[in-house]
Amino acid sequence: MKDAYNNLLVKASLAPAAARTASANGTAVDRAEDSSMYQDALVVIAVGTVTDGTHTFEVQDSDDNSSWAAVDSAYLQGSEPAVTSSTDETVYEIGYKGIKRYLRVITTVTGSPATGGLYSALVVLANPRVAPVVRN
Repeated sequence: MKDAYNNLLVKASLAPAAARTASANGTAVDRAEDSSMYQDALVVIAVGTVTDGTHTFEVQDSDDNSSWAAVDSAYLQGSEPAVTSSTDETVYEIGYKGIKRYLRVITTVTGSPATGGLYSALVVLANPRVAPVVRN
């Protein structure tokens, strides 16, 4: 079937949490989960209220889920945002065109925020070689 439910899988990298005031590494997302071998990925950063600090997001990839590196901009569609109180309440989308197996999103927080910001980062996996996708 060629519908969204059978061909897309959404995984959290930076799970929604209490307001973040410190930098954080997101959880790894495996593009080969359940042998589906997803060919495409879209990072969705949903930002709620940011009261202080600058929260800079970066997409990283890895071959082995151990050695991580920032994704070269040539393999990204769109821009990795730096969010402040004047650019909050926004959803940012970043396409990934690389070939590494694992993806994650990290955030670097600067400015010594007292109350920080609310946000999450999801990775939408798409175009699996084996469908329908398996949902756990």
